[in-house]
Amino acid sequence: MMNWRIAIAYSVTIIAWGSAFPGIKIALQSYSPEHLALLRLLIGSSGLIIFAVVKKIRMPDLKDIPAILLLGFLGFTVYHTALNIGEETVSAGVASLLISITPMFSAVLAAIFLKDRFSKMGWIGSLIAFSGVAVISAGNGGSLSAVAVGVLLILVAAAGESCYFVFQTNYLNKYGFIPFTIYTILSGAFFMLFFFPGTITEITQAAPSSTYALVYLGLIPTIVPYFAVAYLISKAGAAEATSSLYLTPVAAMIIAWIWLGEIPSVLSLFGGILTLAGVSLPHWKEKEEPLLPAKQDSIESKV
Repeated sequence: MMNWRIAIAYSVTIIAWGSAFPGIKIALQSYSPEHLALLRLLIGSSGLIIFAVVKKIRMPDLKDIPAILLLGFLGFTVYHTALNIGEETVSAGVASLLISITPMFSAVLAAIFLKDRFSKMGWIGSLIAFSGVAVISAGNGGSLSAVAVGVLLILVAAAGESCYFVFQTNYLNKYGFIPFTIYTILSGAFFMLFFFPGTITEITQAAPSSTYALVYLGLIPTIVPYFAVAYLISKAGAAEATSSLYLTPVAAMIIAWIWLGEIPSVLSLFGGILTLAGVSLPHWKEKEEPLLPAKQDSIESKV
């Protein structure tokens, strides 16, 4: 039976990350995509700096700072900016479905750069997932060219996040999940300072609902899920902690329906099912297969 604390951590993670997609839609009504990303990361960084000071989290080693800056740029600057621009033409629910392709991108990158094994089921899952992306794009409505650009940018966001996940392992092992996340969010905010001109004007002219959504994005989805995931990893392991995130698009679509009145098309929903099936296929296949002792030890050492 699942521990109630673990169940709460799962729920918080799924709902908080799912709520970010409709929250972005509301904030974009008054803020440009670049200023929204900047302010969201600055608000999140402020909370994390306070946490780091209270918990006396040490600074990273000087030799690791270039890599941390690069990972922060990919995982937060690229991710948030590209996602925000993409959501100007793509609905919140569909954006969450497209972002769910991230684990597949991560697996392909790990196979190419880290020589991780990518099974036949992985390749089949990739084909299914990307077929789902094509169906989602066709079912999103609106101007075909605008939708295509929006979909492409959201896939760029997913690719940036995938690079962040794939190449972070050594630093996670060295610093731990929470300190490393703090370092990289601060790095992402640093690069976003390029867009600071004009920010104050947007804040003063923004509708209150957009500003409330912005503050929510900065304090909740940008911070809270990372602490919840850290707790899940410590209690249930990395694989179990991340497997539940396949439910994030479901939460996003329900919240977008309640908050924004967005109802995805039947074609988009079908594409979403294909995408989620493709992404989860290798995971469930591996889960069904018994692990040999040596293989089990190898996986446990990585976690």
